[in-house]
Amino acid sequence: MRYIFTLLACGLAVFSCAKRPDAIVPADVPMAAYSNLNCQALAREYLKEQASLSAVSKQQHDASTGDAVGVPMSSTFGGDKEGQVSLTKGKVNAIEANMKARGCNVPATVKTSSPMGTPK
Repeated sequence: MRYIFTLLACGLAVFSCAKRPDAIVPADVPMAAYSNLNCQALAREYLKEQASLSAVSKQQHDASTGDAVGVPMSSTFGGDKEGQVSLTKGKVNAIEANMKARGCNVPATVKTSSPMGTPK
């Protein structure tokens, strides 16, 4: 019984490693998703998604750090936010592309020491 538990724990450790936020590729979010917004609305949406990306990236970083120090259960039981990081990065990219295509000013965001991998 102890042998089976050890094998199960080792298996979880191998397969449940959360990626670092900067290693997560953005999802492909089409620019058309934001084509109906004007520059002001795009700026608001951009700032909202940047804040969301910062928060979910911190959660992902924490899950990744927990896995690295030998607590793989953090990503196994809901700590891994890879999908959310990917989607939010994709939204930020789509909004930014829309803003640049329309000649809107991309708002500056507060630079933090978050481990997102994307400069603010």
